[in-house]
Amino acid sequence: MSELTTAARPYARAVFEMAENAGKLGEWSEMLGFMSGIASNDQVVELLASPKMAKQSGADAFIELADGKLNDEAKNLVSMLAENDRLSLLPEMSVIYEILKDEAEGSVEANVTAAKKLTQGEEKSISDALSKRLGRKVKLKVSVDDALLGGAIIQAGDLVIDGSLRGRLSKMTSAVTN
Repeated sequence: MSELTTAARPYARAVFEMAENAGKLGEWSEMLGFMSGIASNDQVVELLASPKMAKQSGADAFIELADGKLNDEAKNLVSMLAENDRLSLLPEMSVIYEILKDEAEGSVEANVTAAKKLTQGEEKSISDALSKRLGRKVKLKVSVDDALLGGAIIQAGDLVIDGSLRGRLSKMTSAVTN
């Protein structure tokens, strides 16, 4: 995964800088997300990996699958990535782009994995506390994992807060055994 990130970073940064200069951060966010979905599709991966598929034909097929959702610059990006056998980087490029976009907009995405579905009040409370701690606007992505037994794990950038019952039991076990 880190190899993909390393390879995708310069492309994502170049797209971000172009989008930022053009004032089209949101538009590019949508296009990259859409292209990422296409590039992640198993049938598309198989088609593009076929030795019978010429690079330009692969780019044309990819653009046709996008069904008019890409502007000319995005089509050029697809052609360039296809020419360099880099279409597989699109999902990672999209992730990196979103991180750069969030930083530019003064926000951060936080993943909350909870033992049960959170109420809107709980989500707001977590969001407000993280905003205060990080000094940025927080976008929450919430998922449920029954294996946590109780509580939640919060990840925002490099910050990880393990408030799960499973995490607490693990800490207690290691403290007792040491």
